[in-house]
Amino acid sequence: MKRVRIYEGRAGLVYRNGNYRKVLTAGVHWVSLRDTVYTCNMAMPFEPVTELEILLRDKTLASMLHVLEVKDTQLVLRFESGILRQVHTPGICAFWKGLKDYSFVTADISKVDITEDIRIDLIKRPELVPYVRVCRVESSERGVLFIDGKADRVLEPGDYYFWKNAKSVVVSKVDMRQQGMEVTGQEILTRDKTPLRINFSALYRVVDIDKAVLENKDYEKQLYVLLQLALREYISGFTLDELLSRKDEIAESVMETLQERAARLGVELIGCGIRDVILPGEVKDILSQVLVAQKRAEANVITRREETASTRSLLNTAKLMEDNTMLFKLKEMEYVEKIADKINTISLSGGNQIVDQLRDIFTPSK
Repeated sequence: MKRVRIYEGRAGLVYRNGNYRKVLTAGVHWVSLRDTVYTCNMAMPFEPVTELEILLRDKTLASMLHVLEVKDTQLVLRFESGILRQVHTPGICAFWKGLKDYSFVTADISKVDITEDIRIDLIKRPELVPYVRVCRVESSERGVLFIDGKADRVLEPGDYYFWKNAKSVVVSKVDMRQQGMEVTGQEILTRDKTPLRINFSALYRVVDIDKAVLENKDYEKQLYVLLQLALREYISGFTLDELLSRKDEIAESVMETLQERAARLGVELIGCGIRDVILPGEVKDILSQVLVAQKRAEANVITRREETASTRSLLNTAKLMEDNTMLFKLKEMEYVEKIADKINTISLSGGNQIVDQLRDIFTPSK
């Protein structure tokens, strides 16, 4: 026999001829000379010399160990005094009881949602990052969670964490803010067969994410097509002149036509309007000529009206002067004054009859 001492915080594993015999706790023990004793530090993970499954047949040893049997669809988080030390993947391992305060959290990673009591700061730790999917939904967005191609639920703004496994996890996000859509260069024929191009703008926002994402495919493309069709339907019912005169009514007509159809896409149409009406070069030239002719005709009418008014005024003045000699003299003096303003030099000759000569100059002979 031989004497073996096991110190505090240690344990001894006794082997004979390579086969496990028993475990020794702290204290003094006597063993056979044929026995080999392996001393284990209980502050360290248990590292067996032989297969752990064989050692666990010893009930005494098994009661001294925390045994972790991690399955293929599991992860085990090992904490020491509340601090995460390691993430254990599938396999079997053991830790000594008593010396350290161990705690364990078993996570089922075959499901998508992280339902275990694991803090967010731990999920972001490098040890767990390889096993976690992260998705962020911004404050202006809403998301639809698809699991294996099947819609699961609507996600509000925030950060979401899912276990990374064989399941397909996709988050389809939709911007819920007001957005603009441009329908540009639409070539349309009016009722009188005049070709023109329209640039049209619309404002909209998504109000029902279920309809926009689940019940309709590419709701934005569908809304674009609806705007195109509404424009063609309206414009083709008017001649070019009617259309240009009722340009402001197009937006109201398109809004009225599309509100119900847009609602079926989960979209609310807020406003719309024509940005540009582009005519072919030949039509532009014809319209320019028409406009010039109209303006010239209007100018001629105004000129004739002013001439008529002026002639009528002269006639009235002449009648007044014919009936009133004093008014005639005043008018004479007015014209003499106007003529005198334009004369720089007056030359007079012939003695002392200066006043008579001035009178002859400015007084018209009868």
